[in-house]
Amino acid sequence: METTNLSTEKKTNYLNADYSIKSWLLTTDHKRIGLLYLASITVFFLLGGIFAMLIRLELLTPAGDLVLADTYNKLFTMHGVVMIFLFLIPSVPAVLGNFLVPLMIGAKDLAMPKLNLASWYIFIVGAGFILYAILTGGLDTGWTFYTPYATTYSNTNVVSAALGVFITGFSSIFTGLNIIVTVHKMRAPGLTWRRLPLFIWAHYAASVIMVLGTPVLAITIVLVALERLFHFGIFDARLGGDPLLFQHLFWFYSHPAVYIMVLPGMGIISEIIACFARKRPFGYDFVAMSSIAIAVLGFLVWAHHMYVAGISTYAAMIFSLLTFFVAIPSAVKVFNWTATLYKGSITFASPLLYVFAYIGLFMVGGLTGVFLAAVGIDLHVTDTYFVVAHFHYVMVGASVTAFLAGMHFWWPKITGKMYPEFAAKISGLLVFCGFNLTFFPQFLLGYLGMPRRYHAYPPEFQVLNVLSTAGASILAIGFLLPMLYFAWSLRYGKDAGPNPFNAAGLEWQTASPPPTYNFEETPVVTWEAYNYDEIDSPQKGVEVAG
Repeated sequence: METTNLSTEKKTNYLNADYSIKSWLLTTDHKRIGLLYLASITVFFLLGGIFAMLIRLELLTPAGDLVLADTYNKLFTMHGVVMIFLFLIPSVPAVLGNFLVPLMIGAKDLAMPKLNLASWYIFIVGAGFILYAILTGGLDTGWTFYTPYATTYSNTNVVSAALGVFITGFSSIFTGLNIIVTVHKMRAPGLTWRRLPLFIWAHYAASVIMVLGTPVLAITIVLVALERLFHFGIFDARLGGDPLLFQHLFWFYSHPAVYIMVLPGMGIISEIIACFARKRPFGYDFVAMSSIAIAVLGFLVWAHHMYVAGISTYAAMIFSLLTFFVAIPSAVKVFNWTATLYKGSITFASPLLYVFAYIGLFMVGGLTGVFLAAVGIDLHVTDTYFVVAHFHYVMVGASVTAFLAGMHFWWPKITGKMYPEFAAKISGLLVFCGFNLTFFPQFLLGYLGMPRRYHAYPPEFQVLNVLSTAGASILAIGFLLPMLYFAWSLRYGKDAGPNPFNAAGLEWQTASPPPTYNFEETPVVTWEAYNYDEIDSPQKGVEVAG
């Protein structure tokens, strides 16, 4: 296969090509667009974190003495909307997926570069409507927009917030479509499906969910706005509508959306474990197919959110059984990651420490999800802090930890600079300990009967709430540290070189940061994925970075 030589102009580092604001705002370079997403979601993460800290400060004492009940409703609603729609859903696919998918498959860019840029602008426009709703009185419906409250009774900015969610959904659809087409059409010669990195398999599965599931949410949100504005009888029983219809439509998207956030993180974990164990992932085919299985099964379990909403006992039993099945492909990944680490030549670098934190937190989140899938337990803990703790162990404990693991692993590739390793390890420790101190007490609170969404509670729950608030303070420091030392590394970090971790994969075979068009020559793949036995062979003389 002939290789394609790129011109000298195309070899220019994407960071140094042109520093002007115009060049960034009009770029079609997937790497720059990934960094635009990174800057955007960082701002929204900080905003959502501020709402979270206000919530925890309110719950420090039993009496509702910091904010009024209506304000508290707005705080937890805006925290959820910002964190889910403006941070968690776009975090890994739009940032690391955007940056790495073309590099990992040997392509010069995503298949539709202009659509990729448009997706970021659409995301910003949608975020603008949500920010408008926040700044002009807030939103108090909960991030789920449950009817009939959202359509009839709430006197807050439901329509503008719903419009923002509707618009950002198109950004998600375009990103997913771009990744699917790129993986199908732009793989390097020789890069067969069974040679793809597990990161690509995970993003491919998540992209299928984005493309198939997000339109359902968009339609549902439009119906909420129409009923609120024009009093159509869609969800309001007084007008001939069906309140349960909203929950069916909303959770048909929103449960698979969990895997939009979780699956790409699982791909990150597979890459890092393989690198720092110096082994091909155990059961590569099973891990790859488990991503597809999760995407498929994720569409079949939505009604486990509705056991107390009025569905029949038989329906509840069927959805309970289907939910148990979802745990199987997730367990396949955890067992195979563990088997990959077994007898591996392990290097305890900071990305791997974040992986260990991820596995611990994800297992707690996953196992408590099985508890909630059991109808009898769910009836007891529905709408208590048990559900809040479970949700955060999966969404924050797992997804955000995986995102941080990926940022530590690929930051040298993104910037060409190394961060301070000791500070990164301290950050990982603070995140793990702070997170558990924040949310594990909430399992106990929920089991004891403390309902969520209340700004006041009985005094006997105060000790556990104080522990939770103290943990949130530690967690906040753990999250802020990477922002500081990543920024520090841009100026003072050591040069990383093309492959500081001696990792397998095409993205490590180009310069750090990569050239504008990624590769000086189109690569031709003649080896199997994760060929660490070849990389670490004595003839290669490869030294593993620590």
